[in-house]
Amino acid sequence: MDKERTAATRRQNRTREHLRSAFIKLVKEKGYHTVTVKDIVEGAAYNRSTFYVHYQDKIELAEDLLNTMLQGLEAAVGEPYSPGQKVHTDKLGVPSFRILSYIYENRDFFELIMYEDTLPGLHTGFPQTLLKIYHEQFRFETINRMPVNMDYFKRYTAYGFYGLVRHWIETGFRASQEEFIQELIDLTKTHMQALEYVGRGSDDPQHPPRT
Repeated sequence: MDKERTAATRRQNRTREHLRSAFIKLVKEKGYHTVTVKDIVEGAAYNRSTFYVHYQDKIELAEDLLNTMLQGLEAAVGEPYSPGQKVHTDKLGVPSFRILSYIYENRDFFELIMYEDTLPGLHTGFPQTLLKIYHEQFRFETINRMPVNMDYFKRYTAYGFYGLVRHWIETGFRASQEEFIQELIDLTKTHMQALEYVGRGSDDPQHPPRT
């Protein structure tokens, strides 16, 4: 029974992945608002009944896709670290930026940020997720421990990081991951001495996020 349930889950996940991939391609080609369920099932080589087993409509598909990818972004960033681990910026390296590998591996999705008629919520959700990561998963130590408003500092660094990542995407990932990460490390060293990974799901009590 467990094997049958596992096989069924795998089939469902595979079907959803095919629907998502077809949807991403269509949004790039036609724009989100123009895409129909008919377009999606034809692109994924399924029928309508299969689509409706998984999603009520394309809105639910778009929400599922966006939430899945942004949650994956939150999970990826902590993979190189253990809770409580402190790293000085001169010790950062390519493995420290698993988040960028995740973006590159899922570049078909993240390229949607370049389109005006794209998934609802992507243009705001992507940078807000990065800010959430900075607020909830890390504590930062400034150069020489200079006292600053840490809420402002995290906003400044999160949105700066987003701008650079977006540029990387918009230039077709022209810089290799290694080259791009090294540029980020060099920039990080100009204003940050160390970072501590706190873990997922718990705000920094010293510097709660403000909206």
